[in-house]
Amino acid sequence: LLLAVLLWAPWWALHGAPLTELSGDQDFQLFLQRNLEFTRKIRGDAAALQRLVCDTLQLCKEDELLLVRQDLDIAQAPLEQCHRRTFQAETCFSQIRAGLRVYHGSLATIRALLPGHAGLVDTLQLDMANLSSNIQQQMEDLGLATVTYPTEHQDPVPTFSSQFHHQVGGFFILANFQRFLETAYRALRHLTSL
Repeated sequence: LLLAVLLWAPWWALHGAPLTELSGDQDFQLFLQRNLEFTRKIRGDAAALQRLVCDTLQLCKEDELLLVRQDLDIAQAPLEQCHRRTFQAETCFSQIRAGLRVYHGSLATIRALLPGHAGLVDTLQLDMANLSSNIQQQMEDLGLATVTYPTEHQDPVPTFSSQFHHQVGGFFILANFQRFLETAYRALRHLTSL
């Protein structure tokens, strides 16, 4: 329940700071519409992987795995800049791109857990890279500051002490990623309404 409150409560504050300089821009609105659809597709693929983890590994309920999670070092990309009262597109976009980078690397864990579905993981990673690139391009088009992450210094893939910890880690990587995508989707949708 607390997790649900933490995930959904910040959204009441999203109606702050208007971005009048962006709201009427046709190209920006087209970017938002296309990438809302793209984010929806990525969310669907992440959910499909989560169902495969449930079906294949019998890991389905987050509350049953919370004790094990304490022993795991699972990255959770922050998106607090995407739901603050002082919402700014530049900082939100930067956090979305940074989070996509974190989860892109972490998905190697899922590929190892579900080798028969490596193609879905590869597609998901490609889509994530493309979404990040789309956001970077839009930020550049708008004259917003961008950060380009060097590909050779990717975040390390999480390591686990046992196969069970690897499985639970994969479950939480996907659960965190889906929450991240939900927040990113809501931020993009919020920008369409400004």
